[in-house]
Amino acid sequence: MENFVVSALKYRPQTFDTVVGQAHITTTLKNAIKNNQLAHAFLFCGPRGVGKTTCARILAKTINCENRTPEGEACNQCDSCKSFNNGQSFNIHELDAASNNSVDDIRALTDQVRYAPQAGRYKVYIIDEVHMLSQQAFNAFLKTLEEPPPYAVFILATTEKHKILPTILSRCQIFDFKRITIHDTVDHLKDICKKEKISADPDSLHLIAQKTEGCMRDALSTLDKIVSFTNGQLTYENTLEHLNILDYDYYFRLMEYIRRQDTGAALLLFDEILQKGFEGDHFLEGLSAFIRDLLVCKDKQSIKLLEVTGNLKNRYEKASAEADAAYLISALNILNEASIQVRLARNKRLLVEMCLIRLSYLQQAVELIADERSGAVSKKKVTEPATKPQMLRPPLPRAILMVEGELKSKHFSDMELKQEDKKAVEYPKATVKTTFQEPSVAFKKTEIRKDEISGKKSSKNSTILSSSGKLDLATIRKSVEKKENESAENADAIPELPLELNQVKDLWEKEVVRLKGENRLQAAMHVEAAVIFVISENELVIGCSNELQKSFVDEERVPFAEMLKSHFNNMAIIVTVRVDDSLREVQKGPEILSQRQQWERMAKKYPLVKELKDNLNLDLG
Repeated sequence: MENFVVSALKYRPQTFDTVVGQAHITTTLKNAIKNNQLAHAFLFCGPRGVGKTTCARILAKTINCENRTPEGEACNQCDSCKSFNNGQSFNIHELDAASNNSVDDIRALTDQVRYAPQAGRYKVYIIDEVHMLSQQAFNAFLKTLEEPPPYAVFILATTEKHKILPTILSRCQIFDFKRITIHDTVDHLKDICKKEKISADPDSLHLIAQKTEGCMRDALSTLDKIVSFTNGQLTYENTLEHLNILDYDYYFRLMEYIRRQDTGAALLLFDEILQKGFEGDHFLEGLSAFIRDLLVCKDKQSIKLLEVTGNLKNRYEKASAEADAAYLISALNILNEASIQVRLARNKRLLVEMCLIRLSYLQQAVELIADERSGAVSKKKVTEPATKPQMLRPPLPRAILMVEGELKSKHFSDMELKQEDKKAVEYPKATVKTTFQEPSVAFKKTEIRKDEISGKKSSKNSTILSSSGKLDLATIRKSVEKKENESAENADAIPELPLELNQVKDLWEKEVVRLKGENRLQAAMHVEAAVIFVISENELVIGCSNELQKSFVDEERVPFAEMLKSHFNNMAIIVTVRVDDSLREVQKGPEILSQRQQWERMAKKYPLVKELKDNLNLDLG
């Protein structure tokens, strides 16, 4: 029984022409070899499985080949090529920097560089995963890398270029490898299947290429697994089952249910997907990619970004034609939010189901209206009701009864309301004058406010209608004049009094008592500690020692000012609250002294006591 060799090793490229998807690099290297413009140090960087180490080995074999072809390829016939293919070449050294990353390993490598090759023209050193070298190892490697012997060539390979020191980067020719496209991967897999006599349909190979995301090594490993799983018969269905990929048909069916707003069918389809073992976040990612592909199909210029086979491409175009671009963009936004939230959600199934419900009613929420003239697109909300809801019964208006100068109100009955609705209301063109005549007759008629009949709130200047339905300006004049006369009589009866400090303090103490009675002890404490100054007959200043006290006093300033105005019958009184630093000493309580401080004060005040202490040799302790 022959030993099985995995496809990644069996079909590893041996020449530049067989490297897949890196033509920009292989062409550059071949031209450099043909023109004898070979650099002394190379840096190959890029994703995993794209051919970095493979190209490094091909370059090392080609530059030592004794009979290179005119295209710059190795002949694979000379002794140097044969020894390389058999793994017996002494001119090519490979070092895995992931496990040999110390400064001692680099020093051993630099010691080998001093010896010229026994056979061949160049001595090539391939250092893989070079970013794993330590800082000291990089520093030890700098001088040798900058000025190597003419026969030494260094090829460094890494997947993380940003971790390499800038001093290393500046000494190398950098080649950036790109991910292998799906088209190139599928073509390479087809060639291998043809050589291995494997039956595979294009859709299954396309799934493998999509799953591996541009990594040829992973694609070949996946192909080997599925060939073993299917016994050499690759189909679309068994490839889906092996790779745990959700079929496109589910997304097409789900999109149809959402378009018809069949929420129940959409939820049942999602339950079927869960029964197959797929997680909610995996489903959301697949649905987002599906809607993205539909959006790509809307434009002929971007349709080339759709990476599917020809059979599915027609189906995508048909589904895309049935969906609006604005709907697809809004759906992508909803799915993006759900994808972020699903990682933190406890009930992931509920979150995905809510997302599907929102998608089902998204088309109803937003309607596109295309303007034929300008081509602009505007959004129109269609969820608003056609007619605004009406009140079953409006509130009954109120009638103002003015009987002997006293205002009273009552509700009209239904019968009275119907009768009043039939009356015509006349609106005068004249405006109300600012001067009023002396009222001659007291009125006892029932007056109706015009704005109350219309169902609106009355304003300050609302007009009053008489029972005949016409404006009665005399009524307004009488009411206003009467109030002015009453105010004038009251003002004449009680004269305005100036502020008097003792009375103000008494009122301030009443305010403190009120605060204590309301259990606002902290406010009462700050108010009681404030100092009152009477500046003039109408001006009062309340002094505070700090901003905190001022904030409490400010809360009581307005009610206290109203109390003063009422007590002194003086509407011109002004109350101001200020912070005065000098009041801090006034508001301080009794000073607390230690025993020594008490003795010092007493000795200073009574010298004889100090003299007695000294004579008796007393100690304070």
